[in-house]
Amino acid sequence: MKGHYKMKMSHRISNRQPGARGFSLLEMMIVICILMIVGGIGFMALQPALKDAKVNQAFENAMMPLRVARQRAIAERKQYIVCYGIAAPGGALTPLGAPTAQSIQTFRWDVGTALSAATQITAITLPQDIGFQIIPGVPNGAATVPDGFGNATVSLDFDQNVAGGGIKNQVMFMPDGSAHDVNGNLNSGILYLARNGDLYSSRAVTLYGATGRIRGWRLLAGPKWFQQ
Repeated sequence: MKGHYKMKMSHRISNRQPGARGFSLLEMMIVICILMIVGGIGFMALQPALKDAKVNQAFENAMMPLRVARQRAIAERKQYIVCYGIAAPGGALTPLGAPTAQSIQTFRWDVGTALSAATQITAITLPQDIGFQIIPGVPNGAATVPDGFGNATVSLDFDQNVAGGGIKNQVMFMPDGSAHDVNGNLNSGILYLARNGDLYSSRAVTLYGATGRIRGWRLLAGPKWFQQ
């Protein structure tokens, strides 16, 4: 029996690979450090893409209410108003309330009722680091601004060429799809938004009042505006 037991033990030992051993604590720490470095590099590389995605989402949040309001105005044969959050020229508050500089509100205004009776449909708030603003360096020449609207000095610049300046932060869509202000003037114009201090995060939306055409724009190297 003893000889048989020794033979078994010898067989087991012989099956082990020479020099086989586990990982040491130092080796495990080195591997963990490498993984942390690679993860950190990957996270830093993703930051620009994440920031760009955030601005793109804010841009869509600013443009889509115009498109949806126009579609609903046509489909329902009603008037829809999109109000961007900023005080009107002179600091006066808009007739539809006093939203913050980061908000977008949509109202339905039934024909034959007072403006104060307009019904709020939606309200959207932009991220805190993104707002309706113009970053220094944005092209401001007549031939370089999107669709030739304004001179890039006012971030919400609707009611282009309306006597007295018009209402700069509101657009009303009519059942025929055209864009007006609440006083009945055809309403063409532009809005700008950007991340604080980031020139190339700038986006713009233009509106042509007679047809209700809406276009989106992005600022790229140059700097120069490109339709997107």
